[in-house]
Amino acid sequence: MTDAKPVLANGDHVTENKRTPSGLHYMVGTAFCFSLMSLMVKVIGKRLPTAEIVFVRSAVTLVISYAMLRAAGIPIWGTRKSFLVLRGLAGFGALFCFFYAVTRLPLADVTVIHFTNPVFTALLAAAFLGERLGRREFVGLPLCLVGVTFVAQPSFLFGEGARSLDMLAVAVALGAAILSSVAYTTVRGLRDTDDPLVVVFYFPLVATPAAVPFMVGNALWPTRFEWLLLVSVGVVTQIGQLFLTKGLHRERAGRATSMSYVQVVFAAGWGLLFFHEVPNSLSMVGAALILCGMLVVSRARLEALSMAFAWPVQTGKKLFVRRPASRT
Repeated sequence: MTDAKPVLANGDHVTENKRTPSGLHYMVGTAFCFSLMSLMVKVIGKRLPTAEIVFVRSAVTLVISYAMLRAAGIPIWGTRKSFLVLRGLAGFGALFCFFYAVTRLPLADVTVIHFTNPVFTALLAAAFLGERLGRREFVGLPLCLVGVTFVAQPSFLFGEGARSLDMLAVAVALGAAILSSVAYTTVRGLRDTDDPLVVVFYFPLVATPAAVPFMVGNALWPTRFEWLLLVSVGVVTQIGQLFLTKGLHRERAGRATSMSYVQVVFAAGWGLLFFHEVPNSLSMVGAALILCGMLVVSRARLEALSMAFAWPVQTGKKLFVRRPASRT
């Protein structure tokens, strides 16, 4: 018996190209794009309010997502509308909090704090989706929380001489991680009822109008350079999601998603190069604890979590099918 070979839905055989980038290459591209998004948000956030950045970013992705839905011929409103709206609201809250924290914390620190979200996702999935918690989750959560403490270095624990971050910004960064876990859990709950592209579409559909009330009385007209960065934030984010999907198509989820940790390296590099942000030894210990905690939890859950970011290249159509193996 020979192994089954994948063929396209029209019957043509898939041919392998050894020069095609591997899934790991795409995952590194994903990490680079998301770190670049954070860098641009930090630059324009020095003058523009967070709500305005969220609004423009969401509007750009709304247009792109709508165009993709129309091109795929998929109904845009979905099936479980209330759950889709909840996903959009959670995503909006997470994005708002993350952008706020990016403008007030070192890039590397806010990135590693955001990486605590798989632990919270595991807890929420157990509470609301009936997914089983194991020993990994009970080990990973304390590791992440201790790691956040080392990154933040509050003066009441580490003394007045320690590098203490803005505690409000740290709390907001943790809020972003928790709200992201809510969004990921809703995506997980929608997997059997709604097309992934519809789920992606609802995020900017809700976030764009939700940002408007926070802009009233605070919005500023961007300069040409700021307009360029604002639009680039939305475009780079979509490119990152495309790279993520391609990477997950070409590589096992566990191995592929582990490359997302490279985003911390990119973030640290941007922070050092553009903002002279130099992490001390305690913050590096905290980052290591958070990444270890995430690894402990996510080894069994990476495939489920990666669905939250998946952006299907060919939604609503069968990408390939497998023919029965021939008998010899």
